[in-house]
Amino acid sequence: MSSICDGGHGRRTGFARLRAAFGVALLALAALLPAGAQEHAPIENLDYVVIPDGQPWQPLQGRIEVVEVFSYGCVHCFHFQRLMDTWTRRQAKDVRVTYVPAVFSAGDTFARGFFAAQTLGLQASTHHAVFSAVHERSRLPRSGAGIDAIAGFYAEHGAPSQAAFRAAMTSPATEEKLNAANAFAIRSGVQGTPTLIINGRYRVTARSLDDTLAIADQLIARERAPR
Repeated sequence: MSSICDGGHGRRTGFARLRAAFGVALLALAALLPAGAQEHAPIENLDYVVIPDGQPWQPLQGRIEVVEVFSYGCVHCFHFQRLMDTWTRRQAKDVRVTYVPAVFSAGDTFARGFFAAQTLGLQASTHHAVFSAVHERSRLPRSGAGIDAIAGFYAEHGAPSQAAFRAAMTSPATEEKLNAANAFAIRSGVQGTPTLIINGRYRVTARSLDDTLAIADQLIARERAPR
């Protein structure tokens, strides 16, 4: 998509430039067509890519998994969250929406905080609060927040104490989840945030946040069809 946080991986390949140019040409052609003719099935290598030997984040257990790889420091993820909230509410019960932080480095304290909050049962109640603290209230910086700053924030939002949350951030369980998130992003070919992964099989590569969800809907329907 055109709005993306690359986590320090902002180099665009020749293929990406070619894909973007093709996308512009496709949009120009669509503008000349009748409104009804502009709707089309997702195009592989333009709207999405098939992930070679892709695997879901968690066992599917008969459900369709939609993972958003995100970063609390990414302003596009902040804006996308509002769209995701609305979109998630209208999904069928067989769709499982999961958030996985992008682990661009072992020192990513936001990712550590996310997994520590998950362990302590605080992830759902603090997800929006962290985005707000970064992008609306300037309570936390977009990057470079220390462990104590993150732990102090969560202590204000339900953690037993700053020390307890700090311990959770540096625990072996959190290290394991960080490694798993990094491995998931690498095998899924994630290059920036936000990125949606469907069933570990498809990576959405839409040109806008709205298109991302429209394409996700079609890929979900595709995954549901063989059942």
